[in-house]
Amino acid sequence: MKRVFRLTAVLLTALAAAVPVRAQQASAATADSIQLDALHQQAVAGDPRQRQFTLLAKQSELRLSNLSAGRLPVISAEAQAQYQSDVFTPPEQPGGGTLFPSPANDTYDSRISVQQAIVDPTIGVRQRVERAQLAESEAKVRTALFDLRREVNEAFFSASLLAERHRIIAVTVADLEKQLQEAGARVREGAALPSDTAAIQATLLERRQDEAEVEADRQAALVRLTELVKQPVSRDAAFALPDLTQATAQARAGLDSLRTRPEYERFARTRDVLTQQQEAVSADQKPRLSAFGQAGYGRPGLNPVSDNFDSYYLAGVKVKWTPWNWGATRRERDAIAIQRDIVASEEAAFTSRLTRDIQNDLADIDRLDAALALDDQIVALRERVDAETGIRFREGVVTASEYADRSTEVLEARLARATHRVEQVQARARFLTSLGLEIH
Repeated sequence: MKRVFRLTAVLLTALAAAVPVRAQQASAATADSIQLDALHQQAVAGDPRQRQFTLLAKQSELRLSNLSAGRLPVISAEAQAQYQSDVFTPPEQPGGGTLFPSPANDTYDSRISVQQAIVDPTIGVRQRVERAQLAESEAKVRTALFDLRREVNEAFFSASLLAERHRIIAVTVADLEKQLQEAGARVREGAALPSDTAAIQATLLERRQDEAEVEADRQAALVRLTELVKQPVSRDAAFALPDLTQATAQARAGLDSLRTRPEYERFARTRDVLTQQQEAVSADQKPRLSAFGQAGYGRPGLNPVSDNFDSYYLAGVKVKWTPWNWGATRRERDAIAIQRDIVASEEAAFTSRLTRDIQNDLADIDRLDAALALDDQIVALRERVDAETGIRFREGVVTASEYADRSTEVLEARLARATHRVEQVQARARFLTSLGLEIH
């Protein structure tokens, strides 16, 4: 009867120690815990490439200002002096002499010219091309920054799993230390052999090795996480695993309509650039109308037979039209159409690769769901066997080696359950990230 009572007490203690990790995760989700969505935001906000948005906007503003200047008058000044080895000689008159003197061999001219565009269909379309290129460049930066989410996911879940493993190993170490003390007391009382303490002590040392190794790996993961978010991550902070069950189910139900990855925006902006470039090619063939004026001073002025310095001016309008350029416009349009097909093929290849990745993520989620359904039962059974073995060990029925083996089996079962729980959330986070969805 006494043995049954002791067995019951030990089992109750084991069941109390086997409280699901989710309760601990819930208590960890406090204001001081590390949240995955906050890490995403910090990593993106702290990345040096964030400056590119401001730099690209300033760069585009300068180019747009240059294009707008095409509507303003163009003023230029020129001066020229030259000597001619031969000039026009007027014919002699029948009675001798000439009607006008021969012009001088040296001529001088200085002038100011003004040209004002009146109709230029290329300016507006070139501005639209520049704005489309700015949007495309910004989309490329967003695509590059999106890769940070996958890196943060990997570091976060690695550190979270290592922290959980460290906690479980620490519980096992504490239990072995307690058993070692009890075994040592029995040895001193002559109720056990010294080899019993040696077996437990060897297992305890192995667990301490595991603890030290896991702690070192956890610190490395925290350092990597600190580098990603550009902020210090406390070594004692708790990791709050997000509940992504509902978000995963909703995303899974609407897979065919989800195109939220930034790559899709980049493809769309590239197509916009090609559309504007095609319009720019067409605008180059349209007539351009401009007004011009010129004022100058030189010898001769506008009178070619004068040998005096004189001022002059002239003004007018000019039309420039190139209706035929030997098929250059058609070939440029064909080249843009080919580039559009290239973009479409890249988008199709990206979608295909993304579909494969998503299917792998879904397979991992289903596999881990099935594994977790059995983990609690496995741990409960291992803990029951371990508790009974502990009772038998204290009564001298089993050896310390057998007790150490049962303790190792419990540890492996707990670690497997913890690993599956973290990997399940990680698989869901990877699935949502692959789709381009935010994690909350």
